[in-house]
Amino acid sequence: MSATPESITAPQPDAPVRGADSKRENHKLEKRLRRDVGQAIADFSMIEAGDKVMVCLSGGKDSYAMLDVLMSLQKSAPVPFELIAVNLDQKQPGYPEHILPEYLSGLGVEYHIIEKDTYSIVKDKIPEGKTTCGLCSRLRRGILYNFAEAEGVTKIALGHHRDDLLETLFLNMFYGGKLKTMPPKLHSDDGRNVVIRPMAYCREKDLVRFAGLRAFPIIPCNLCGSQDNLQRQVVKDMLQTWEVQHPGRLETMFRAICNVEPSHLADPGLYDFSRNQVKAGASPEPELASYERLDVLNL
Repeated sequence: MSATPESITAPQPDAPVRGADSKRENHKLEKRLRRDVGQAIADFSMIEAGDKVMVCLSGGKDSYAMLDVLMSLQKSAPVPFELIAVNLDQKQPGYPEHILPEYLSGLGVEYHIIEKDTYSIVKDKIPEGKTTCGLCSRLRRGILYNFAEAEGVTKIALGHHRDDLLETLFLNMFYGGKLKTMPPKLHSDDGRNVVIRPMAYCREKDLVRFAGLRAFPIIPCNLCGSQDNLQRQVVKDMLQTWEVQHPGRLETMFRAICNVEPSHLADPGLYDFSRNQVKAGASPEPELASYERLDVLNL
């Protein structure tokens, strides 16, 4: 039961290239993803010496790719850091619980499977026909973040990519009346967790091709019966249409969220217009919600 972007229809990969050209193109793709992830890690100080990084796996293409690239970078990184892979089995009917343990055992990476029946809780709390993804996502985050604290994890890595950040930007504008997206790095207000998104610079179409190249054992995200026509799908379709009609538009929009001029917006909480300066300590609302929902629902 996932509200992650991996539950949304992804762009179709480019037509495969054959022979020597195929190997060359695949090598270029791997290098590009390594470069994008490495650059994001450097730009946002995501990983430091001695970090224990928890890689959250959903069984979708994005989180598989994140683990693959981080394991590759770990071998040549200028600082030492640990990786542990963690998956939350939410007990959706039909969930193939053997796939991830078999895959992760073959990689030789430390991993943990957390079993929590959030599926039954969400079905009980959300009326039939209503969107379940919001509550499911909050429960999932709380469980993973509590586990991270118990295991001494210093960074929690999530598999959101460039397109996810853009979709979230428009979702917040269209439906929330806020100008914000998912930050590449986020400190929780209570100091318990630091969330990083190492693939913030990666394009979804590159991840689609990479998943095909690596033949990741993808677990479908619709086991919970997640609803069609979610708002995110509408925004995704809009952005993909723009990219087809105006190639490069998504890249330009992403550069915009990395190049913000507070004085040319209209938020007096962020910019002091009387003194013509950014307000000290101005910051957006925290993304990491408190954990009271877990207590209420007896998780």
